[in-house]
Amino acid sequence: MGPYPEIEPYDQGMLDVGDGNLVYWETCGNPQGKPAVMLHGGPGSGCTPGQRRFCDPAAYRIVLLDQRGCGRSTPHASAYDTDMSVNTTDHLLADLELLRHHLGIERWLVWGTSWGSVLALRYAQTHPGVVSELVLTGVATGSNAEVTLLTHGLGRIFPQDFARLLAELPEDTDRTGNLAAACNRLLESPDPAVRERAARAWTDWETATIPAPPRSVARYEDPAFRMGFARTVTHYFGNDHFLGPGNDEGVVLRDAPLLRGIPGTLVQGGLDLGNLLGIAWRLHHAWPDSELIVVDEAGHDFGAPGVVDALVAVMDRYARREDTRTRQEAGRR
Repeated sequence: MGPYPEIEPYDQGMLDVGDGNLVYWETCGNPQGKPAVMLHGGPGSGCTPGQRRFCDPAAYRIVLLDQRGCGRSTPHASAYDTDMSVNTTDHLLADLELLRHHLGIERWLVWGTSWGSVLALRYAQTHPGVVSELVLTGVATGSNAEVTLLTHGLGRIFPQDFARLLAELPEDTDRTGNLAAACNRLLESPDPAVRERAARAWTDWETATIPAPPRSVARYEDPAFRMGFARTVTHYFGNDHFLGPGNDEGVVLRDAPLLRGIPGTLVQGGLDLGNLLGIAWRLHHAWPDSELIVVDEAGHDFGAPGVVDALVAVMDRYARREDTRTRQEAGRR
């Protein structure tokens, strides 16, 4: 099947979301089509042209955005004076609502990959009335257990690379504690050399532990991307993903019953190391309106051929699904 052909935006802009932040957004496809917003990973990766290609451009009004501090949004997290205290999950959720209102959209399908799946799930739990469907891949829920897996847990599988990461941390760092938070403290150092070494150490660790295609690895050679990405990821990983108390086992999983009535599909690579905690399976079984599709030969890459085929097929199916809630609301008006 493969993705749809490349397309360009028919509209784009910078949305003032407050706190001195401007968020880049774009719309592609059919202006009268079914709205779908595509949430990128990271946090801090930025959206890519490839994310436009999962949707039939004749059927969907495709919305992409760069979340706060990344991509074309300003100020960029790579700048030392960028205030990261106003870059939290609650801020990103509010930004989505501002963008939805700005574009005049009542309800939209929400698509998310990796961190984008965390954001999509929390958005649907806190704003269920505006989400028609959820499509998630590289599924994560942002629990502290997942952060521990991605550092200490994978350190047992990749001991040499883990040792390199630990070597960049100060000697007094608690090696059993939150290593992302420790790395983030270095990324907030006033010394640019310290910040650069920490950014390189973190992205080297990600490269070693999360197999990715060359296009994703190459972006780490851009100093601005590398710094902004590492600073944003460790900011979220080091602060419970800003999901509040009770996130050791997972606030998003705990609140899965709030997704009742929202149809959703989880497309998960069978070789995704995040599966070591069974997150996708546990979420699927806690969310009765979901389906789980496992692509055996794929990992965490949403661009893997089998994953692309599954995502395109799911988006095609949802394009034909009538949003009965919107119809009922229109009838009441």
